[in-house]
Amino acid sequence: MRSALRDAPIITVPERLRINKEGLAEGIRFIPSPNCDARPAGCAISLLVVHHISLPPGEFGGPGIVELFTNRLDPAAHSFYATVAGTKVSAHFLIRRDGELYQFVPCGGRAWHAGESSWKGRTQCNDFSIGVELEGTGEAPFTDVQYGRLAVLTRALKARYRIRDIVGHSDVAPGRKSDPGPQFDWLRYRGMLKISRQAAKAAKKTKKNYEPRRTRSKVRSKNRSARTSRRQEKAKQK
Repeated sequence: MRSALRDAPIITVPERLRINKEGLAEGIRFIPSPNCDARPAGCAISLLVVHHISLPPGEFGGPGIVELFTNRLDPAAHSFYATVAGTKVSAHFLIRRDGELYQFVPCGGRAWHAGESSWKGRTQCNDFSIGVELEGTGEAPFTDVQYGRLAVLTRALKARYRIRDIVGHSDVAPGRKSDPGPQFDWLRYRGMLKISRQAAKAAKKTKKNYEPRRTRSKVRSKNRSARTSRRQEKAKQK
């Protein structure tokens, strides 16, 4: 059985991401998962759900996660795989320990990541959410680069969709799920997003202050050109 991970080209994750109209993050690796379907008509994306996953459990860097999400997991490859090989699951995104970012489902599609779930009185969170998997166990700290990639991805998603809430899988499926777990530093993650918003506001203010000066400079230059043209015209008449 060939691995979808081995078949895919190596792509460097950019420091800035853009989600296009097709719901794909530009410039990252896209490995289509069959484990998805259409969102209900008129159901807008408003929720981001953070998960963790490792396959085999406690091991990182192998092809197991990608093979699970693409229904290519070999039950004979590891003793644990026989227990999950028939499971139909996916997520929109996966962030590896080294920060590499994969996409499996276009954001406009419904990935099967949350299962039985509810948030603020709404059930079936898959209908209105984006699912992001972090490679991890919930027992070991997540890596610095994972936080960085997650922040970059979150900014891109919020720029495209009206995401109002960001939660863990344990928040939408309490008692059934525990991820991303106590090792996930929510304060750090939300702090990175706050810093980003402040930087964006500062950049917007700088641009706003710069544009009038540039406009005034262009007007002055245009006026000087007009005066020069009038003097030249008068000289010709003489």
